[in-house]
Amino acid sequence: MIPAPQAVVVKSVSRGALLVAAASLLAGCISLFPKTEPAQLYRFGVTMPQVQEATSAKPGFGVLLAATGFDRAAAGDRILTVTGTQAAYIKDARWVTASVGLFDSALQRAFDADKGPARLVDRAEIVHADYVLKLDVRTFEARYDHGQVATPTIVVEVHAALDRTQDRTVVGDRSFKAAVTASDNRVGAIAEAFDQAVARVLGELVAWVNARGEG
Repeated sequence: MIPAPQAVVVKSVSRGALLVAAASLLAGCISLFPKTEPAQLYRFGVTMPQVQEATSAKPGFGVLLAATGFDRAAAGDRILTVTGTQAAYIKDARWVTASVGLFDSALQRAFDADKGPARLVDRAEIVHADYVLKLDVRTFEARYDHGQVATPTIVVEVHAALDRTQDRTVVGDRSFKAAVTASDNRVGAIAEAFDQAVARVLGELVAWVNARGEG
């Protein structure tokens, strides 16, 4: 089971005692920072989603990704867990970088690997963008629906909207959701389940963009 966060207890100390203690520490060149084990780092976006192998007969089109919206509690590098109405982060574990950055990188790789007509363009190629893709990652968490002794279910939910740049018309919007139960109640297994859930969502998302852009 993932250990619960420990509370920090602060005791009151007189100002004089603090000054004496500080002077003693400085005189003896003693470090004020305790030695702690570094947080273990994890990542997602490793597993490639199912991609379209056959190229379309229709010409390709460029898609500009707008700034990705992300659930604020999960947007950083900490791994969010939810048990009922309580939320917590896994102790001594982090994503290798912010979740939103890992998600955007995984999305780029998914479009690059897919052989469909859609391809992501960057800001420097904005003139070649036929569409703008707006994403909002609304859920990105490990849910302990059956208590913390059970394995959690990873839930990833993304809402997408695709706008045509020529006339700013919304050509489609849709929500994508994946739920993957971790194989074990260990951080490594939980990270793998996040990876699988993201791959499922991105596979469906890329296929949808291909279809809407061709329509």
